[in-house]
Amino acid sequence: EILRCLVGSEMCIRDSHGNICRSPMAEFVMKKIVADNKLADKFLINSSATSTEEIGNGIHRGTKAKLTEMNIPFTSRHAVQITKDDYKNYDYIIAMDSMNLRNLQRIVGFDNEKKIHRLLEFTNYSRDVADPWYTGNFDETYEDVVAGCKGFLYYLQQKGDISKEIEIPR
Repeated sequence: EILRCLVGSEMCIRDSHGNICRSPMAEFVMKKIVADNKLADKFLINSSATSTEEIGNGIHRGTKAKLTEMNIPFTSRHAVQITKDDYKNYDYIIAMDSMNLRNLQRIVGFDNEKKIHRLLEFTNYSRDVADPWYTGNFDETYEDVVAGCKGFLYYLQQKGDISKEIEIPR
């Protein structure tokens, strides 16, 4: 079975505010981690926005630069907004921050199935992923995203959704 993740919004990986900085970063980091662990065929990973501000725009140059620096492959993509149908179609919807959680609730309604999470809840941190659009610090955001993605995979492993034989780098 494929785990369908909407990140950002930004992550399974899915939700961020504009879908040009954090969420595509999380999307491509997660894709790289699952590919490196030979799990790519077990996941559908996308990202989206909770706002309409950046719809149609490409990945922010700072995100592209950081992904390139870290040898994380990425493809050209354009920001899209999460829809109510996404809630039905994805197993996990992972938000970058509290504001996006509120926006998600407005868009998809009550999270009856407990699909919506904040990325850093899968780590030892209980904070939002800083938005480099405002902070300018893509390094800090990258570190948070990597920790969150690894923590999320570890969470899935503990739940039994992926094999315990796979060594998740922590």
